[in-house]
Amino acid sequence: MIDVNKLLAQLLYNPSDPVLFNSAFFFYFFAVFLLCYLAVSRSQQGRVWVYTLFSLYFFYKACGFYVGLVVLSAIVDFNLSRWIYHTTSQQVKKSLLVFSIILNIGLLFYFKYTDFFIGIINDVTNGHITPLHLLLPIGISFYTFENLSYTIDVYRGEIKPVNRFMDYLFFLSFFPKLMMGPIVRAADFIPQIHQPYRLNGEDIGKGMALIVGGLFKKIVISDFIYQNFVQYIFDDPSKHTGLECLLGVYGYALVIYCDFSGYSDMAIGIARWTGFRIPPNFDSPYQSSSITEFWRRWHISLSSWLRDYLYIPLGGNRKGKVRQYINLALTMLIGGFWHGASWNFIFWGGMHGAALAIDKVRIDSQKKRKTEMTGLKASLLKVGGILLTFHFVCFCWIFFKAATFHDAWSLIHQIAYDFQPGILMELYTGYTAVFWVMLLGFVLHFMPAKAELRMAGVLGRMPLVGSIAVMVIFIWLLVQVKSTQPMIPIYFQF
Repeated sequence: MIDVNKLLAQLLYNPSDPVLFNSAFFFYFFAVFLLCYLAVSRSQQGRVWVYTLFSLYFFYKACGFYVGLVVLSAIVDFNLSRWIYHTTSQQVKKSLLVFSIILNIGLLFYFKYTDFFIGIINDVTNGHITPLHLLLPIGISFYTFENLSYTIDVYRGEIKPVNRFMDYLFFLSFFPKLMMGPIVRAADFIPQIHQPYRLNGEDIGKGMALIVGGLFKKIVISDFIYQNFVQYIFDDPSKHTGLECLLGVYGYALVIYCDFSGYSDMAIGIARWTGFRIPPNFDSPYQSSSITEFWRRWHISLSSWLRDYLYIPLGGNRKGKVRQYINLALTMLIGGFWHGASWNFIFWGGMHGAALAIDKVRIDSQKKRKTEMTGLKASLLKVGGILLTFHFVCFCWIFFKAATFHDAWSLIHQIAYDFQPGILMELYTGYTAVFWVMLLGFVLHFMPAKAELRMAGVLGRMPLVGSIAVMVIFIWLLVQVKSTQPMIPIYFQF
């Protein structure tokens, strides 16, 4: 006998149990969605309606009635973009674009930054304004940026606005990219809506490899390391030796990469199975030999968005070297603030901006000398560059993760003044499994891309039903090794 009340409780939004890609509910949701999607796969409009309705329900399960903000944003920008496109007056076009930017940034600002600025006002004026404690709608940072890029591209004449509202709502609400991105451009996505749905062996294999790999990154590596080691270090760094703190920072570097890229991989894999190609969002970023290369490999969709819609409009490299360095720093400062309403995030963005400006000086100097190193010296410099870049990124992660500046400096103090290398074996004995999982994570990260392609090729020779069966078994095994309930991802506040 089915308990109707329990069934309804599962189907309705629960603030304490939001839907996640690695939750049991999601796999039931995805199975039902896939059956419905395949049933209407021959109809372009049927696919749009099924995908959109399931996406809106997914939004509802993730953040309740804030799903209305997605619909409202779609209505506003769908109509504003068409008005911009059909208006002949350049002044009116610009006014409409400014209006769209103010609405989108204003909505994001209200939910994400109101309490932050209330805190600043209280600190400066010794005031007592009560924070609003607003619940941040899931995915608002991502769909706000997608709205902005769409209206800006229409204003620039780079794309034509869509004719059907459902097509735009589908693009904006596309559930695979809800929580962790990637940030998808309308120019890349919307043309795919009108293509017939075809699924070949490569799509099955690549999608399967991405979904399984993403789950492995998230559950086996990220969650395990965070829950069993990293969170203890960052909760109170002063209670741990410098060696523990350093290993905790290395662990967090792996946690945030596997958490974020794991969700992105799952999103790209699900999209691939449903006939949509989303560009990769990460490209082994810790293999970078410079900070410039790192930002070409880390969160690629955000990096390219900031470049195209912030750095270039600020002037890019067109107004002299000094202005270019300032533009780089400003872009990363704003990028840091986008990650969260905290001085820590702003400081993190500022450090990356300063590093990018310094690295640009190095690149320009190399171009002037027109010398290119080869052989052993080039290899050693590359390895040195990778180590230096990785440790700079790790240093910045301290401020990104720490709850306060005090905690960040406390952790750095422990590493600098209370390292205690003699406890290494004792530490290894206490965290043996954690350190082996960390080693596995870094080994997998530095593996050549050919290994992933080989895995995708093997899976691509299986039919879709077989791939789903393998994925279900794999998920079951992951659930068995998982000791706690699924964690909210690091980037869930987006």
